[in-house]
Amino acid sequence: MSTTSQQTGKRHASDLYRAVWRWHFYAGLLVLPFMITLAMTGGLYLFKDELDALIHADMKRVAVQEATQPPSSLISAALTAHPGKAVKFTDPATPESSAEITVKTAGGERLAVYVNPYTANVLGALDDRGTVMWTVRYLHSLKYFEPTARKLIEIAGGWSILLVLTGLYLWWPRRKGAGGVVSVRGKPKSRTFWRDTHAVTGLFVGAFIVFLAITGMPWSGVWGAQVNQWANGNNFGYPSGVRVEVPMSDTRLSDQSSTTWSLEQAQLPESSTSSTSMTPMGIDQAVATFDELGLHRGYAVNLPNTDTGVYTGSSYPNDLSQQRVVHLDQYSGERLLDMSYADYGALGRWLEFGINVHMGQQFGLANQLLFLAVCIAIILLAVSAGVMWWKRRPEGKMGVPPLPSDKRVFRGLIAILAVGGLLFPLVGASLIVMLAIDWLLIRPLQERRLNSRTA
Repeated sequence: MSTTSQQTGKRHASDLYRAVWRWHFYAGLLVLPFMITLAMTGGLYLFKDELDALIHADMKRVAVQEATQPPSSLISAALTAHPGKAVKFTDPATPESSAEITVKTAGGERLAVYVNPYTANVLGALDDRGTVMWTVRYLHSLKYFEPTARKLIEIAGGWSILLVLTGLYLWWPRRKGAGGVVSVRGKPKSRTFWRDTHAVTGLFVGAFIVFLAITGMPWSGVWGAQVNQWANGNNFGYPSGVRVEVPMSDTRLSDQSSTTWSLEQAQLPESSTSSTSMTPMGIDQAVATFDELGLHRGYAVNLPNTDTGVYTGSSYPNDLSQQRVVHLDQYSGERLLDMSYADYGALGRWLEFGINVHMGQQFGLANQLLFLAVCIAIILLAVSAGVMWWKRRPEGKMGVPPLPSDKRVFRGLIAILAVGGLLFPLVGASLIVMLAIDWLLIRPLQERRLNSRTA
């Protein structure tokens, strides 16, 4: 190979490296603040049950006694302390757990009232979903903010994937014996130390970041909502195998309480009112029926609020195979619909599995500890990126990586970015905005500075 060809090849490789580095910088600029927040809140939420039981021990933990009171007595006690209408009864998950009664007050508020299942003593009350871990969950998903803000989750997810892929390219060893591949050189005072820390950490957790980004997409504002509608929006949203000819209401299961992603579009069946002599069976009989059907302990029972309403027992334990939703006719106790994880379609099962692993539930403590380590590593990635940038950037400047000498190298990179934008529309829109800023503002400024130095 001629010297000229070698020089051309080296220049092309250098240009491609600069282009990738530039977009890695932009991706980090946009995503790292979100990744730190998501990692911190996500790391806490992995231990939601343990932390809630500790923080709210005065309301959630009870001493075990011989016999429990019937659900109707627990509901009566809750309504005596907090007048209103009971809308949900949550079975104690363990012998040491309290029962939870959701009450809608006369003022329209929803309270979670905690009752000792053995003595029917009211232990306290919080706003519905008012525990510390519900707060952490809402912060994690940006649900406390406007719907527009929640769409940032989709953008952050797409850009984090771009961050990992470009980071992998930048890490890839190009010289034999190159350091900083799987080891960290230097000391904390040097930029090399932080560069290697960033690169090696990214190597080991990059695949996990991509997994978390993809499995977090179902909750996003545009992509997640559209895919959910497409996957679960037909025939009342019920999975294949459980669609039966029963009267259906206009109420969705998700309107009453939290449910799985695959059942967000599902509508409730209606109880039969063909016999005027029929009387409701009551919560005690409904709970006894759910117990006989073998719902996992800790299941919730939504109470009927109309003449055609149903008792809905829903259980979403860590073990996906035990997830189940059962609707009972409030008069006859007949099972109208009975759904479990096995009834979901292939897409629903895949997404639910990914979500369950994402939340640290599928594989017990090992799942929690692994993703806690990933969350810590993400924070380390963000911190090391910030330190590395601060040490590299010219004084008083942003430190955007230099332009490639041949700008045609951007064409292939932009084509790859466009494919990602088509898959995730909000990510595509943000890419266009970033391209415009780079092309119209940042690039001309860098070129003027370069020309002034060479003049």
